[in-house]
Amino acid sequence: MPELRKIHTNGHEEIKDGGAMCDAIAWNEDRTFKEIAGHKPIIGCSMMVGSMRARSYANQDYWLTTVVTKIIEETEEYCIFETENSKYKVIY
Repeated sequence: MPELRKIHTNGHEEIKDGGAMCDAIAWNEDRTFKEIAGHKPIIGCSMMVGSMRARSYANQDYWLTTVVTKIIEETEEYCIFETENSKYKVIY
């Protein structure tokens, strides 16, 4: 299952969420939801990773990043990317 990790400036990877959902979210100009544009990071879209349905007794069901601004490295197994304010690694 996909897993999203935040990469801190010291190189530490912090798991943010994981689950069956791994979607690139496209936005309208007014920042409202437009569409699911794909299932890997896309410049100009946010990444949403987590559960496809509500989890029992969970604090959160998914993690939504800010808009992707740069793809740093991409392989078949993972993608490292930057957003408007953070750096992440999504493992497929």
